[in-house]
Amino acid sequence: MSGNSCDKVLVQQVRKIGPTRRSVSGSYPFRGGQAIQYESTLERDFLIRHEFFLNVLEIIPQPVEIPFVADNGRSYTYTPDFLMSLRGPHGSTIQRVLVEVKPQALWKENWRRWSAKWKAARRFAQQQGWSFGIFDESRIRDQVLDNIRFLERYKRLSERPKQSDTLMHALRSCGPSTLPALFSCCSVAEDDQRAWTVMAWHLLAMRLIDCDISKSLDRTTIFWVTSHE
Repeated sequence: MSGNSCDKVLVQQVRKIGPTRRSVSGSYPFRGGQAIQYESTLERDFLIRHEFFLNVLEIIPQPVEIPFVADNGRSYTYTPDFLMSLRGPHGSTIQRVLVEVKPQALWKENWRRWSAKWKAARRFAQQQGWSFGIFDESRIRDQVLDNIRFLERYKRLSERPKQSDTLMHALRSCGPSTLPALFSCCSVAEDDQRAWTVMAWHLLAMRLIDCDISKSLDRTTIFWVTSHE
C-alpha cells in the first residue's frame, strides 16, 4: 500500500523529524522495511506495539497538515503523529485512524489549550471517512507491549527449530491448544518440553501462530495457527 492510497486526500509525510534535545527521536524499521520516523520513546513504543498486529497494514508518520483557529483567534496548522491503516473484518474494508501520541499527564494538563486543534483533527478525519484517536501510556505501554518485548529475544534464533512443522501440524489437527495439550498431542518427552516451549515463542514472535496477546504468556496460553486473511 502506498502513502497516497487514500481516495479523498493525498497522504504522505509532510514534516521530517530532526534531532531534538527534548526527547528521543529516530527511525523504526517497520516490519524490516519502511523506516518510520518517531520523536519520542512513546511514539517508538506505539510503532513496536502495532507492528505485531497483522491487521495493521501501514503507518504513515506526520501524514497531513490540518488548519485550525485557536482560542486566541489566530490560524495555525496541526500535524498529527501518524495515520494508521487497518484491515477490517474478513479483509472487506480498510479503516484509517489519525493518531496523536501524547503522554497522559501532558494532554491532561494542556487539554483546554489543545482542544481546538484536536477538534479540527476529528472533523478532518470524519470528512475523510477516518477516525481520530489520542494514544497515551494506557493504550501503548500495557500487557500487550510487555509480551511483545518478551518475544523479541525469540525472533533471533539462529535457525528455525526442527519441531516447528510438527507443532504447526498439531495445531491444525487439534485446534487451539495450550502448550501442555500440545505436548500431550505430540507425545513430547518431559526433557524436550523446554525446547518446544522456546519454539512456540519463536513461532508466535514470527506471527506464524497466534494467541490472545493481551493476557500473560504462560502454560495456560491458548495458541492457534495465524490467519492471514
